[in-house]
Amino acid sequence: MPTTLNPSPRTYHVHRARQRRRILEAAEELFDQHGIDQVTMAEIIAASGLRASTIYQYFSSKDDIVWAILEEVIADLAERAKAATSGAKTALDKITALLDLMADDLTRNRAKVRFLAQFDAMYARHWPAERLLTLEAQISPEGFQQFATLIREGIADGSLRADLDPELTLHAVVNAVAGAQRRLASLGSRIELEYGQPIDRLFRETTRVILLGLRAT
Repeated sequence: MPTTLNPSPRTYHVHRARQRRRILEAAEELFDQHGIDQVTMAEIIAASGLRASTIYQYFSSKDDIVWAILEEVIADLAERAKAATSGAKTALDKITALLDLMADDLTRNRAKVRFLAQFDAMYARHWPAERLLTLEAQISPEGFQQFATLIREGIADGSLRADLDPELTLHAVVNAVAGAQRRLASLGSRIELEYGQPIDRLFRETTRVILLGLRAT
């Protein structure tokens, strides 16, 4: 009698990962084209080419898909930020590297930045802060405390102004820079038409001014 060969655990996990990636990529493309609010679960199912029963093995709702994409985006950014700052000698150098990374994302990963802008809008209306804090803590246990530590390092090494408030400054900088980055990515050509400047140049000027305000004189 012929025997049925069961797939190995590794083959099964590879298959599962591939299916999950297929769903997320289909959703990301739809979100970027139409906006998260306008996309339905049925449209994601159709775009993925998978059966609804298969989709629901991985995600119970569109919200779950949105948060899964966010987790990947944050984890990828955290990893690249660590690599970008690994060779920096001073806190100011580290902050400069982080802002350069955000500028590069505005050019090379604009769809990801647009997704974050859309997420912000939905987060403000639909989801509790605790959910985002939990996700961020899973990816980076230190959380935003690492930014305060960075400011203290800069004051100590003389690269940052001594009158900065470690608990406040980097939060303010991150919110200002992230807000500018996501707005520029979302509005794109409209901003360029309105201001007569490419968005990457506008963003780099924003970060340059911020760095001047942080730098020790």
